[in-house]
Amino acid sequence: MVLTHEDCELLQQTWEKVLGHQEDFGAEALERMFITYPQTKTYFPHFDLHHGSEQIRNHGRKVVNALGEAVKNMDHMSTALSELSNLHAYNLRVDPVNFKLLSQCFQVVLAVHLKDQYTPDVHRAYDKFLSAVGDMLAEKYR
Repeated sequence: MVLTHEDCELLQQTWEKVLGHQEDFGAEALERMFITYPQTKTYFPHFDLHHGSEQIRNHGRKVVNALGEAVKNMDHMSTALSELSNLHAYNLRVDPVNFKLLSQCFQVVLAVHLKDQYTPDVHRAYDKFLSAVGDMLAEKYR
């Protein structure tokens, strides 16, 4: 899926509303993923997976900050996400299907918090963007 100019504008506009909430949104997305897809917990055996845990909040912030870097570098996402792709493919050996699961949970978080501002057009833009991010993170698996 190709991000259009309109998609990029919508992503950048709505990302402004995410700033300042990275840790909260990221932790909420991770918690949703662990509840909805409990098999994803296997990648976090050393984490305290209870609601509000400091480890989930810290990792959530990292996830959302990485997405923020991808938003800033939409024209060069592959380069911006290269180190993360290496980490997840070679060190952590995360099954790439999990990127899509987390993306879905993150979209729910956005919809909950952005309310009426999470329009069908914004949803479509995020769906395309997060799919592209997942594809880029999975590049090293090939």
